[in-house]
Amino acid sequence: MADPKSPIAPTLYFVWGGVFVDREFHTLEAGTEECYGPFHDADTAERTWKEKARRNIDIAQHRLFVISAPQPGW
Repeated sequence: MADPKSPIAPTLYFVWGGVFVDREFHTLEAGTEECYGPFHDADTAERTWKEKARRNIDIAQHRLFVISAPQPGW
């Protein structure tokens, strides 16, 4: 549990991505969106990222990213 006296908001981590239709990885193909989380630590998010990314390694346009956000309401 986060220290309520800490000035730093707790961070949540998500794994997000899918199959992209462009080489710049800006636009997702409809229906391929993936989002996992929230995770309370970066290590768990990284492990999930590795597991999910390995399953689709043969799809060149498939990408997953670990993203972070401050916990809402902090």
